[in-house]
Amino acid sequence: MDLGLQGKKAIVCAASKGLGRACAISLAREGVELVITARTASTLEETAEDIRRLTGARVTPVAGDIGTEEGRAAALAACPAPDILVNNNGGPPYGDFRDWDRDTWIKAIDGNMLAPIFLIRAVIDGMIERKFGRIVNITSGSVKSPIPELGMSNGARAGLTGFVAGLARQVARHNVVINNLLPGPFLTDRLRGGLEKAARESNRSVDEVIQERTAKTPAGRVGDPAEFGDACAFLCSARIGFIVGQNLLLDGGAFNSAST
Repeated sequence: MDLGLQGKKAIVCAASKGLGRACAISLAREGVELVITARTASTLEETAEDIRRLTGARVTPVAGDIGTEEGRAAALAACPAPDILVNNNGGPPYGDFRDWDRDTWIKAIDGNMLAPIFLIRAVIDGMIERKFGRIVNITSGSVKSPIPELGMSNGARAGLTGFVAGLARQVARHNVVINNLLPGPFLTDRLRGGLEKAARESNRSVDEVIQERTAKTPAGRVGDPAEFGDACAFLCSARIGFIVGQNLLLDGGAFNSAST
């Protein structure tokens, strides 16, 4: 299926590794010209070179923290008129909400709610004027099924989801489509780190912890980031203008509901 994205331009945030990297690769394979962001310049440049080698796409790495005004300004300077915006950022830390002070909360809200909103604000009028725009926000399966130890993530991402639900329906008539991707357990560095920590604390092997985790998932495995990237590319397609304001959950069936 031709997604109709040849020659489009995209900003993909937090794309040096994990799910952001997978989204960037899938878009590049569709002929999209990329600006990718991440905090660490060396890792980001390596990823950019990998994507060029794999796909032949034009990739511009822009190092910076997308949760800051400076980081967003740098990305927008490199691609002031994107056709596609993929919002993504590292999640807040695990923990007990009793230990989080106001500054900790504000950092989480800045990174996982306000940063994507500000980027949307910066690009959406241009998308409306050009009569094409695709915005995908990478949130979390916790939006559907909150994870107790991820209270900051639950709150910040739910706030973004509520905002997007209203905005998406205001701009859809202009062929500007906004949707959210909600990842469950995908084999990323963040998940590996959590599994390794759980293995150490329980005096078990990482393989045992992974088996325990996947046993709870109907699919019987954790997700491959490439699957997530392809889902992102689909939601950026020129063919999906009637999919508006949706939350696509990719969790191998872990969230048990007759309606998502």
